[in-house]
Amino acid sequence: MIRTVILTSILALGACTEVQNAADRTGRKAATSAVTEVIAINFTQVPKPLIEAFTGCVMDNAQAVEVRELAKDSIVGIDEETVAIVRSVLSRPETQTCLRSRAPLAL
Repeated sequence: MIRTVILTSILALGACTEVQNAADRTGRKAATSAVTEVIAINFTQVPKPLIEAFTGCVMDNAQAVEVRELAKDSIVGIDEETVAIVRSVLSRPETQTCLRSRAPLAL
Protein backbone atom coordinates (compact mmCIF):
# COMPACT_ATOMS: atom_id res chain seq x y z
CA MET A 1 0.00 0.00 0.00
CA ILE A 2 2.68 2.49 1.00
CA ARG A 3 4.77 1.54 -2.05
CA THR A 4 1.79 2.21 -4.29
CA VAL A 5 1.27 5.64 -2.74
CA ILE A 6 4.97 6.47 -3.10
CA LEU A 7 5.08 5.26 -6.70
CA THR A 8 1.94 7.24 -7.56
CA SER A 9 3.41 10.34 -5.94
CA ILE A 10 6.66 10.00 -7.87
CA LEU A 11 4.80 9.58 -11.16
CA ALA A 12 2.60 12.60 -10.40
CA LEU A 13 5.64 14.74 -9.60
CA GLY A 14 7.29 13.62 -12.83
CA ALA A 15 4.22 14.64 -14.81
CA CYS A 16 4.19 18.03 -13.07
CA THR A 17 7.82 18.54 -14.00
CA GLU A 18 7.08 17.76 -17.64
CA VAL A 19 4.17 20.21 -17.68
CA GLN A 20 6.31 22.88 -16.00
CA ASN A 21 9.13 22.34 -18.51
CA ALA A 22 6.69 22.63 -21.41
CA ALA A 23 5.28 25.84 -19.95
CA ASP A 24 8.80 27.23 -19.46
CA ARG A 25 9.73 26.42 -23.08
CA THR A 26 6.57 28.06 -24.36
CA GLY A 27 7.15 31.15 -22.24
CA ARG A 28 10.77 31.44 -23.32
CA LYS A 29 9.78 31.06 -26.97
CA ALA A 30 7.23 33.87 -26.60
CA ALA A 31 9.75 36.05 -24.75
CA THR A 32 12.34 35.40 -27.47
CA SER A 33 9.87 36.64 -30.04
CA ALA A 34 9.34 39.86 -28.08
CA VAL A 35 13.08 40.43 -27.65
CA THR A 36 13.74 39.91 -31.36
CA GLU A 37 11.01 42.42 -32.22
CA VAL A 38 12.36 44.98 -29.74
CA ILE A 39 15.91 44.68 -31.05
CA ALA A 40 14.86 44.84 -34.71
CA ILE A 41 12.63 47.90 -34.21
CA ASN A 42 14.27 49.84 -31.38
CA PHE A 43 17.95 49.01 -31.75
CA THR A 44 18.40 49.76 -35.44
CA GLN A 45 22.16 50.06 -34.97
CA VAL A 46 22.30 46.26 -34.52
CA PRO A 47 23.07 44.71 -37.91
CA LYS A 48 20.46 42.18 -39.05
CA PRO A 49 22.92 39.24 -38.95
CA LEU A 50 23.49 39.99 -35.23
CA ILE A 51 19.85 40.20 -34.12
CA GLU A 52 19.72 36.50 -33.30
CA ALA A 53 22.95 36.71 -31.26
CA PHE A 54 21.65 39.74 -29.36
CA THR A 55 18.34 38.00 -28.71
CA GLY A 56 20.10 34.88 -27.44
CA CYS A 57 22.31 36.86 -25.09
CA VAL A 58 19.33 38.80 -23.71
CA MET A 59 17.40 35.59 -23.12
CA ASP A 60 20.40 33.90 -21.50
CA ASN A 61 20.85 36.77 -19.06
CA ALA A 62 17.26 37.81 -18.31
CA GLN A 63 15.89 37.00 -14.89
CA ALA A 64 12.83 34.77 -14.62
CA VAL A 65 10.54 37.70 -13.81
CA GLU A 66 11.83 39.52 -16.90
CA VAL A 67 11.25 36.47 -19.09
CA ARG A 68 7.67 36.27 -17.83
CA GLU A 69 7.10 39.96 -18.56
CA LEU A 70 8.62 39.63 -22.03
CA ALA A 71 6.44 36.59 -22.76
CA LYS A 72 3.37 38.56 -21.70
CA ASP A 73 4.42 41.48 -23.90
CA SER A 74 4.71 39.16 -26.88
CA ILE A 75 0.95 38.64 -26.53
CA VAL A 76 -0.36 42.03 -25.38
CA GLY A 77 2.12 44.08 -27.37
CA ILE A 78 5.52 45.65 -27.14
CA ASP A 79 5.72 48.94 -25.27
CA GLU A 80 8.31 51.20 -23.66
CA GLU A 81 8.51 48.91 -20.62
CA THR A 82 9.45 46.02 -22.92
CA VAL A 83 12.17 48.15 -24.49
CA ALA A 84 13.39 49.14 -21.01
CA ILE A 85 13.66 45.49 -19.94
CA VAL A 86 15.69 44.60 -23.03
CA ARG A 87 17.89 47.67 -22.59
CA SER A 88 18.48 46.77 -18.94
CA VAL A 89 19.48 43.19 -19.77
CA LEU A 90 21.73 44.39 -22.61
CA SER A 91 23.57 46.70 -20.20
CA ARG A 92 24.59 43.89 -17.84
CA PRO A 93 28.24 42.83 -17.86
CA GLU A 94 27.26 39.18 -18.40
CA THR A 95 25.25 40.14 -21.47
CA GLN A 96 28.12 42.21 -22.82
CA THR A 97 30.46 39.24 -22.38
CA CYS A 98 27.95 37.03 -24.19
CA LEU A 99 27.73 39.50 -27.08
CA ARG A 100 31.50 39.69 -27.44
CA SER A 101 31.66 35.91 -27.73
CA ARG A 102 28.65 35.40 -30.04
CA ALA A 103 28.78 38.44 -32.31
CA PRO A 104 31.92 37.49 -34.23
CA LEU A 105 30.46 34.03 -34.90
CA ALA A 106 27.28 35.56 -36.36
CA LEU A 107 29.09 37.63 -38.96
